[in-house]
Amino acid sequence: MKVVMICTEKLPVPPVRGGAIQTYIAGIVDFLSQHHDVTVLGTTDPSLPLDERVRNVRYVRVDGQGVFETYAEQVIEYLRTQSYDIIHVFNRPRLVPLIREVCPNARIMLSMHNDMFDPGKIEPQDAVKTIAETETIVTISDYVGRVIHSLYPEAEGKLRTIYSGVSLQTFVPWEKSQQARQVRQELRAMHNLGNRQVILFVGRLTPKKGADILVRAMNELHSQHSNIALVLVGGSWYGVDKISDYVAYVRSLADRSPIPVITTGFVNAEQIHHWFWAGDIFVCPSQWEEPLARVHYEAMAAGLPFVTTKRGGNAEVIIGGNGLLVEEPENPQSFATQLSKLLSSRELQRRMGGVGRQLAEERFTWERVAREVLDVWNRSSRI
Repeated sequence: MKVVMICTEKLPVPPVRGGAIQTYIAGIVDFLSQHHDVTVLGTTDPSLPLDERVRNVRYVRVDGQGVFETYAEQVIEYLRTQSYDIIHVFNRPRLVPLIREVCPNARIMLSMHNDMFDPGKIEPQDAVKTIAETETIVTISDYVGRVIHSLYPEAEGKLRTIYSGVSLQTFVPWEKSQQARQVRQELRAMHNLGNRQVILFVGRLTPKKGADILVRAMNELHSQHSNIALVLVGGSWYGVDKISDYVAYVRSLADRSPIPVITTGFVNAEQIHHWFWAGDIFVCPSQWEEPLARVHYEAMAAGLPFVTTKRGGNAEVIIGGNGLLVEEPENPQSFATQLSKLLSSRELQRRMGGVGRQLAEERFTWERVAREVLDVWNRSSRI
């Protein structure tokens, strides 16, 4: 079958500027292209050509200027000149009715990575049309599916959770690789981390991600665990190192912290895993109803125990003792309590990290994700 996977207007594929959806597509597309004729349609980037073939995949890029309406026009113009059996749209339900008008015979799939069915982001009548025209709505967590179903009960029967994945070759436990051990030593030396236990945050520095709460939790931890450090990896937006008001606020908190707090700014996607090698404990301090942050999979693959919040779908990846849950994400003391349990026992860290790595190997490979997406494509064709 001929298939086109349509990414969002925000960031390009491959994920040269980061992005969870872009990473997801890049992780599965080569496997999918072994079974079908696959095109990835996405937005332009100065570092990428407008049209290219990489291995078995064709990449077409149109200039949406990061604006949905402009991007939608370009996508529709492209589809007018093409014929596809399956059109798989990522996280833009508003595209579906527009696509149906120019592709009346195509089968349409939709992958949902966050709350784009919220009434503030799509008119209810358009949402109803989207659901009617879509064969399967793939969600990255049960939480996302429940929210869609609560808003639009007619989606029942079309929803399917397919958890995301991670590269087991890129994200490896630092003890298992000579290169990783060397990188760990170099990063720690560069930032004067020494033999401290390093608590790691990776993500955008925005209020809903909760980095400020995590920095404040260090005040609570210091009296019992002085030989620690916090590293905040990320900028205010993908591919951008702008000092937003919030970034400035977090850095001011960091300057007053009783323990070392390192803020790296934006780190290229190809180097993110280096910081997982440098860390000992991973924290996802999300304050919002996070759909399910993919950094959990990266932490598990890297063999790090993690602390996450009871928000959105995050708790769905706490399995068999691989992580700890914070019930009150707005309370720095709640993070301090859970982190203290891990900081007090290297053996507990190793055990939880080992469980996480095993789970990544058994459940969260990109091949598993690709096989499940392939099943959606093929199963629907047999109905």
